[in-house]
Amino acid sequence: MPENNNTLRFAVRKFGPFEAALEKTWKAYCKETGCTLQLEAVPMELHDLHNAALVQNGLRNGDWDIAHLNTDWIAEAQATGAIADLVPFIEKNRLDEFPAGWSDALLQMQQFGEQVVGLPFHDGPECLIYRKDLFEDPSEQENYRKQFSKELAPPKTWDDFVTIARFFQRPEQGLYGTLFAAYPDGHNTVFDFCLQLWTRGGELVDTDGRLTIDTPAAREGLEFYRNILRDKAAVHPNCADFESVRAGQAFANGEVAMMVNWFGFAAVCDVDPVSKVKGKVDIADIPHGPTGTGASLNVYWMYTIGAGSSKQELAYDFIRFATNTENDKQLTLAGGIGCRISTWHDPEINRVVPYYHKLEHLHKKSRTLPRHADWAKAAEVIDQVVLKALNSDLPIDHILQEGQQQLNKVFSK
Repeated sequence: MPENNNTLRFAVRKFGPFEAALEKTWKAYCKETGCTLQLEAVPMELHDLHNAALVQNGLRNGDWDIAHLNTDWIAEAQATGAIADLVPFIEKNRLDEFPAGWSDALLQMQQFGEQVVGLPFHDGPECLIYRKDLFEDPSEQENYRKQFSKELAPPKTWDDFVTIARFFQRPEQGLYGTLFAAYPDGHNTVFDFCLQLWTRGGELVDTDGRLTIDTPAAREGLEFYRNILRDKAAVHPNCADFESVRAGQAFANGEVAMMVNWFGFAAVCDVDPVSKVKGKVDIADIPHGPTGTGASLNVYWMYTIGAGSSKQELAYDFIRFATNTENDKQLTLAGGIGCRISTWHDPEINRVVPYYHKLEHLHKKSRTLPRHADWAKAAEVIDQVVLKALNSDLPIDHILQEGQQQLNKVFSK
């Protein structure tokens, strides 16, 4: 791609609030610094973003100056030399309150020895998001009590989750009990698989450090996932078409009683002017299986600078500006999730989103996916395992055994 000295190119995770916040932040940056460059921000879906930034070597060869990368890809980016070490820039022009202004949970995945290859952009672990107006409605509570002889409350177990989903399944009213982001993009179904595994006492990595999915907890979790997604009396009919963003939009549109999704999609409900459930949302821990405990998944997004960029100094200066206290807060008010501890506890933010302070609690229970340069390949295998379970009647044991063999091949190379 020919050099364009008048443009800073940014590969952006496609999401309306991200795009709006970025445009506003760039204008503020140019006003403050006198920068006359144009920002070419190109929003992309997950697969396209990974492809443009890493598979096609866009960050390494200078096609992109900055890119949003998430924790799934950061080891691959570092191992292939795609992104710049930010330590020299940080030492020369330090970020305000770095590193103390951020939770350790948002600084570890991008640190490789002495290198720091990304700065936190957007966060928000997975949690149970529910319509508190429905759960707290006296008539709903009375009807639930009559039917099930127990109180209506956010479910603590997956069994209760199914019961409540069926209770609220009212397609004639445009209301569905729950939904899952089951779009086959190599991410959302993988996240759901891991949550089912962890909340049933299982582990994704064995004691020898090998990825292991052929286990009792995985069988129990995948069987549950297959059954719930096929349960027309419990789920939204369009799960197979929903990735996490569209699932969040369906919830904000008032179509769903509860869902497991990223914290950010709860917050959007209270900051988006077109949300139909503003003031009606709350969050809780993700349910667990009979022998498991609640767990959360933390996959966060970062600003990274392309190793091949000719504008690394400018790119860092902009990122430093974008991650300051005020802009982290503004990202949150636009519908993203700021990463600074100060944002989580900001009084104005918590007036708008009353459960925002719960982010600290969620991080304490959050897990991360394995940091491995070949994780994208492993995720493809797990994605295919889940899709085969959803789209066939093959025994779960058989599907997991076959998937384990594929994983062993990926990691034996």
